Amino acid sequence: MSGAVRGSDPVNGYRVLEQVVQLPVSTWRYHWDPPHVRHLGPMAQDWWKAFGIGENDRTICCTDANGVAIVAIQALHRELTELRDEVAALRAEGSRQGQPDHTEFEKASEPKSS
Repeated sequence: MSGAVRGSDPVNGYRVLEQVVQLPVSTWRYHWDPPHVRHLGPMAQDWWKAFGIGENDRTICCTDANGVAIVAIQALHRELTELRDEVAALRAEGSRQGQPDHTEFEKASEPKSS
């Protein structure tokens, strides 16, 4: 931990993920932006209401946005790992009971990585 940081507290990734899912996100522009410029993200007031982090309800700090994104990704990864483990256990149980393996079908339905 950096000498500049103090008061570090643990974060519940699943709670953060639920807040991210509920957070309204829209496109918008600042009044000084030219008409063709658009931004994408939550409103600072909604961010403040959801997370209560940062300096105020008028801005979203990049560090906070990055932190929320990382924690939410970590929670999703844990959920995915748990689901994969559950599927593997169910497959093993099914093969012990002589049920057909649907692995080829499931591989065909997985999203392709680019």
